[in-house]
Amino acid sequence: MSDDYWFRQRRYGLGATPSNWKGWAFIAGYIVLLTGLMSWLGASGHDPHAHPLATVGFTITLTAVFVYICWRKTEGGWRWRWGDDDPRR
Repeated sequence: MSDDYWFRQRRYGLGATPSNWKGWAFIAGYIVLLTGLMSWLGASGHDPHAHPLATVGFTITLTAVFVYICWRKTEGGWRWRWGDDDPRR
């Protein structure tokens, strides 16, 4: 992975916030891909061979990949933060 980070640490709590256009584009791409996948799987609901667990499996897999990439592309990593009172700063 490159050292070009797409996200920065949140000031309070756990997680990250997009810090440039690449982070925002990645989030938008995830939403579009997930929405399209759900529409495609939902449209085949009349198919007797369609399995509802496929939707759950695809959603969990796609979300796990999304979180992993966000974690790898966050400058400073993820941990719980307390803002200005954070003892680790």
